Amino acid sequence: MEVPVLQQSIPVQKQPGKTGVLIVNLGTPDSPSVPDVRKYLREFLMDGRVIDIPVVSRTFLVNGIIAPFRAPKSAKVYREVWTTNGSPLKYYGEIVERELQKALGDDYVVKLAMRYQNPSIDAGLSAFQQLGLTEIIVIPFFPQYASASTGSVYEKVMEIVGQWQVIPQIRFTNRFSDHPKFIEGFVRLGRKYLEREEYDHILFSYHGLPERQILKGDVTGKVCKLGDCCDSLHAMNQYCYRAQCFDTTRRLVRELGIPEGKYTTSFQSRLGKNPWIQPYTDEVIPQLAQKGVKRVLAFSPAFVADCLETIIEVGVEYRELFEKFGGEHWQLVESLNDSPIWIETLVDLVKRPA
Repeated sequence: MEVPVLQQSIPVQKQPGKTGVLIVNLGTPDSPSVPDVRKYLREFLMDGRVIDIPVVSRTFLVNGIIAPFRAPKSAKVYREVWTTNGSPLKYYGEIVERELQKALGDDYVVKLAMRYQNPSIDAGLSAFQQLGLTEIIVIPFFPQYASASTGSVYEKVMEIVGQWQVIPQIRFTNRFSDHPKFIEGFVRLGRKYLEREEYDHILFSYHGLPERQILKGDVTGKVCKLGDCCDSLHAMNQYCYRAQCFDTTRRLVRELGIPEGKYTTSFQSRLGKNPWIQPYTDEVIPQLAQKGVKRVLAFSPAFVADCLETIIEVGVEYRELFEKFGGEHWQLVESLNDSPIWIETLVDLVKRPA
């Protein structure tokens, strides 16, 4: 007679070591001096995912034209946003690094990095390499995926760890523009202004991209039309930056209860003569003013920390443009910065199932 084999349950033991969390924002010059700004622009704009043209042409454009001539102008603008704590983008990043570490506890090691300049991704990953980590989680601070932002972070991280003899498990956060707490964070900020006074129109201004980058992202060549194809987000356009931005607007509009006709999605920061994704914010603003819109509340939901693009471009330059064409009141909604709900969002992104 056969004797039945008793299967003993083996207790699952926690893996040894800690988890590294690398939070990555775009970057900032080390100072608002012209040499430091020029150095930053060169690193940023020489990225083939940012200016996606042949390297010889890109080198001539960046080193021969943009960096020499734009650096002095950009340095002047950086001086306007610089604080006693340095760049707002880096300052808020350092606070988030500390607060996220507190929220996650001793089983995690949190490091802030910048895709361009300091603290570098290389430095953060090198620190992780010495710690015997079980896993590394990389969270690019870009709510909507784009090749020029999130994709560039992926590429840089993989370039570095690809040289390691031992590569631990690595998990990336691709995008989080649909995360309920991310949406709730901007909803809370918006309500603060909407409950205080009335606005004629709500503008959602996102950082722009060249149209060619959006079209290149459609590997089928059949989905992207740069038009009403962005009216919904689905499997075939889920990585389209423009479609993600319109989806973010729809989510915010729904939660804020903004009626149709009282809001616009647009795109800012375009450079050069080639077409960028539309509509352009600097063309929408005069149109709104000429239609009799006097009071605008402006969101920048592509940014999680205030920076040159939010504080100066949206907060100052667009206000001046609005007033030039007859507008009376322009209010920028600040970014999530170091708000508690932003920390909660990040904790969720770290701890969600792989």
